[in-house]
Amino acid sequence: MKFLPYELFVGWRYTRAKRKNHFISFISLTSMVGIALGVAALIVVLSVMNGFQKELRTRILGVASHLEITGSNNQLADWQNIAEFTSKTKRVIASAPYITAQGMLSYSQGVQGAIIRGIVPAAEDKVADLGKHMQAGSLSDLRAGEFGIILGTDLAYALGAQIGDKVVVMAPQGQFTPTGVVPRLKQFTLVGLFQIGMYEYDAGLALIHMDDAAKLYRMGANVSGVRLKLNDLFEAPAMSATITDQLNRRLNPFGNYFVTDWTQQHANFFRAVQMEKRVMFIILTLIVAVAAFNIVSTLVMAVTDKRADIAIMRTFGASPASIMKIFIIQGAFIGVIGTLLGAVFGVLLALNIETIVPLIESAFQVQFLAKDVYYISDLPSDLVWSDVVTIVSVSFVLSLLATIYPSYKASRINPAEALRYE
Repeated sequence: MKFLPYELFVGWRYTRAKRKNHFISFISLTSMVGIALGVAALIVVLSVMNGFQKELRTRILGVASHLEITGSNNQLADWQNIAEFTSKTKRVIASAPYITAQGMLSYSQGVQGAIIRGIVPAAEDKVADLGKHMQAGSLSDLRAGEFGIILGTDLAYALGAQIGDKVVVMAPQGQFTPTGVVPRLKQFTLVGLFQIGMYEYDAGLALIHMDDAAKLYRMGANVSGVRLKLNDLFEAPAMSATITDQLNRRLNPFGNYFVTDWTQQHANFFRAVQMEKRVMFIILTLIVAVAAFNIVSTLVMAVTDKRADIAIMRTFGASPASIMKIFIIQGAFIGVIGTLLGAVFGVLLALNIETIVPLIESAFQVQFLAKDVYYISDLPSDLVWSDVVTIVSVSFVLSLLATIYPSYKASRINPAEALRYE
């Protein structure tokens, strides 16, 4: 301990010592609490936004795949070779062909437009998590030749259809008859319902077997594309470029393959969430900055209160740099204690927010996210430790910056002037 600089002990003593002017101690405590609350709020808000982003990603990937390989004009002839080729690619763990097209669904008096997706149930279950979101029936209920159909819950509700009902699917491609061109119609049996929690899918997607889709849309042996699943979904953008290059160089030198990843297909969702997260970080950082710069007023008053002490230390040989260090250390202690308290409180709150929020709702008879309005009715939380480190670092830097001016003014005090009226 004797090897530690004396500035550290003096600065710590000034922080914790009881003063004649209790108002200075109150301002110090206020600054400390303000920093703690700002840091805690930043951690909790960013964790909740990370939770929403993770929940949104999970729901999207319940229907979408990590990568999709398509051909021109919604036709992919050699999909078997593509599936075999990509299955040997590093990081690809599953593939599934599909047919997608627009259609019109009709039942009783209800008519709704939808995206019709033809799938192979066994393969589809390996590339997406749609099977986990089934409300009735299962993907295996779709069998080739039986013309079964699975609808989103909102789409089924809009049509007024229930399990076992016959739903008419109309393909936009017409067929020629003696009376003119009429749309192709096929009756399907409703065998299942799914609910992803996103209106785009629940109200606009219908699933049928790929063989039935090929017959309805006259695709023959062709498909619309092949869906791929990776061992790491965040590698999708990089793998998209890699697979595109490999396919166009080895299988088709004319470059008729198009590979898209999930971040491109739903870019608007994730850009919006990311932008909101950045804006909230800036806004809440300003709150931390306001609390941190309260340290300025605290130290200015402390310097005024300790003018005689500073003069005495100067006469005993303390340099201006040492005086400056003392008050920097005093302000840094306020910032560090406030930051650490806020970080601990914020982490505990973020880790338990899914338990705390229901207790608050139950105690005050309120509901923050109504189930009949929002698809995500709970506050999800995903604590990212890199965010915590960034917040703590920013708070500490702001606290240090707030100490520079008062400390510099303390180092410029003239001992003779300070002791004149003592």
